[in-house]
Amino acid sequence: MPNKTAARRLTPGPDRDKVAEDLKKKYDSGASIRALAEETGRSYGGVHRLLEDAGATFRSRGGVPRRTES
Repeated sequence: MPNKTAARRLTPGPDRDKVAEDLKKKYDSGASIRALAEETGRSYGGVHRLLEDAGATFRSRGGVPRRTES
């Protein structure tokens, strides 16, 4: 297991809004919720909740469709 620092609980306010917006930008760029959780040391549910609060539009299960080479 990688060395992680404990993520501190974010109470409502500007700090939480900033984290939520940063996560939303990464998610909108294609990062998965699981990857964001791993990167930030937060739980899947915590990241999902922050994305929800930031107004993210969630992708369907399975992530971004991959293009096939023709």
